[in-house]
Amino acid sequence: MKVKPFRGVRPPREIVKDVASRPYDVLNSDEARKEAEGNEKSLYRIIKPEIDFPAGKDEHDADVYEKASENFKLFCDNGWLVEDDKDYYYVYAQTMNGKTQYGLVVGASVDDYMTGKIKKHELTRRDKEEDRMKHVRITDANVEPVFFSYPDNDVINTLVEKVIQGEPEYDFISVDGVGHHLWLIDEDSDVNSITETFSKIPALYIADGHHRSAAAALVGAEKAKNNPNHTGDEEYNYFMAVCFPDSQLTIIDYNRVVTDLNGLTPEEFLQKLEKNFVVEPTGSEILRPKNLHNFSIYLDGRSFSVTAKPGTYDDNDPIGQLDVTISSNLILDEILDIKDLRSDKRIDFVGGIRGLDELKQRVDSGEMAFAIALYPVSMKQLMDIADTGNIMPPKTTWFEPKLRSGLVIHKLK
Repeated sequence: MKVKPFRGVRPPREIVKDVASRPYDVLNSDEARKEAEGNEKSLYRIIKPEIDFPAGKDEHDADVYEKASENFKLFCDNGWLVEDDKDYYYVYAQTMNGKTQYGLVVGASVDDYMTGKIKKHELTRRDKEEDRMKHVRITDANVEPVFFSYPDNDVINTLVEKVIQGEPEYDFISVDGVGHHLWLIDEDSDVNSITETFSKIPALYIADGHHRSAAAALVGAEKAKNNPNHTGDEEYNYFMAVCFPDSQLTIIDYNRVVTDLNGLTPEEFLQKLEKNFVVEPTGSEILRPKNLHNFSIYLDGRSFSVTAKPGTYDDNDPIGQLDVTISSNLILDEILDIKDLRSDKRIDFVGGIRGLDELKQRVDSGEMAFAIALYPVSMKQLMDIADTGNIMPPKTTWFEPKLRSGLVIHKLK
């Protein structure tokens, strides 16, 4: 894999907590407006600039993208974002629930993305790609990082362990209780070692940020095509990624709630489940699934442990073995006639970070008819699927903690 250090654009240490924000796609405009209220330095003014317009403003209007560019320039002019004096790699660590994971902030190769060395496991939507492409074009920067993983590597682990013995450039806790820590890697020997070690790593895997990855790479390729003097060494040939070793990452569950039982009574629905599953009542509280191919279902004030019968799935098929596939095929499609998870309005998705109580609450309130909790996908499953060129079903993986945006920005020139 080809990676490079770059001259990051970053907030001064004393205001980093004011600038840094959640990623643009984990909250809506009203939520961003509320979080940024009274804070002129909030990165939301660059990544969700519609908050500087009256409520209801369409975030895809041309003047909203223009506002992103204006605000980026304003932040730089005011010294809220300052460009580093040389190229660096950075160590970015996150601490959540007592566990810390250590990633490297790098410039990832556009060419590696376009040729498939940077591997995907999700489909992207063209409208979402185009939205982020417009943002990259008008700011001429990767304002937010993408989240990659790579096979664990002893050389990089040792180097990171050495770097974090020094004082961090940033060290703060965000409002959600997650700790964020950043170190600059400024010794030439360490920088060269990272570049050389990554050159021997066969693949990088997109963990989170498929649309941002596609947008960043496509704009880079676009710039190369439109530059008659293109050499391949320009900054736009790279985009910003935070790369974590696979052994440090945890994927949490991504659950489903459905509005109705397709005309069935609860008893009829449970009876149909018994064709492909062993169904056992577990009381009134929804429980966490015990292992692969075991699900928890909650409806009508009752919880059930539901285990797929042998022969209803193929553990030799990287897609067929996924619990999202089993539940989609044998419950959502076969029983409830939900064919397309991307477009059907009868289904909604609940990230495991919200807890199982949210599933129960949404059913008990009458908003939804039933909920299904899934056992989380493993990093090995994700990498096997990406390696075989397969695509996961929608809403399969949920990574926590999310990367904090605004710690480092990568300019394309």
